[in-house]
Amino acid sequence: MGNIKVTVWNEYRHERHNEQVASIYPNGIHRAIADHLEGVEGLEVATAVLDEPDHGLTDERLANTDVLLWWGHLAHDEVRDEIVEKVRQRVLDGMGLIVLHSGHGSKIFSKLLGTNTGMLKWRDDGEIERLWVVEPGHPIAKGLGEYIEIPREEMYGERFEIPAPDELVFISWFEGGEVFRSGCCYRRGRGKLFYFRPGHEMFPVYHQPEILQVITNGVFWAAPVDGAKTSYGRVAPIVPVVQS
Repeated sequence: MGNIKVTVWNEYRHERHNEQVASIYPNGIHRAIADHLEGVEGLEVATAVLDEPDHGLTDERLANTDVLLWWGHLAHDEVRDEIVEKVRQRVLDGMGLIVLHSGHGSKIFSKLLGTNTGMLKWRDDGEIERLWVVEPGHPIAKGLGEYIEIPREEMYGERFEIPAPDELVFISWFEGGEVFRSGCCYRRGRGKLFYFRPGHEMFPVYHQPEILQVITNGVFWAAPVDGAKTSYGRVAPIVPVVQS
């Protein structure tokens, strides 16, 4: 069984223009995630950012990607439509896609889910989030307890204007009382898509071991098996976590 080829894509704008974000992710959100994944056996990891030629998503890079992670926020409209279409076609052909946090507003998320809004409630007060595992037997929840507690996060609340997920793995609760479908699985063509909500740039969410475990699990779940077009997922190694 060959290595899973992972590409972590990021706008890489906040980190270069906001000192607070840069202090949390000095090398970018993409590098924080990639640095973790590079330590996981069975993964081969690359990164790409918006301001590279073809947004870093050249034909060669996409052809050599089994799972693409997508973090976007400020510059959804700057992603060229022809690149979005190439990514969409790769997903339909079997590439896995993990859309993180504000990526719900990205062109690729809208293209694949058939929604142009992804509307939701939000409040950026740095609240406690409790991310409840509602499908503990799902591969993406492997190695987790009943919930993940995030000390400070941006609130996203329902109604989240998305199609009903094929599988719902996580539901969030926030201090203000709102809830949110935070771990949504879909199948599009031969590919798998996982939307995972946590990850506001102003908080060190991608340094939290449980969050990185979910992302790792998501990569193994979304990956094609032995290069096959149809993906049934592989077993992710467990990183020990401490339940709060």
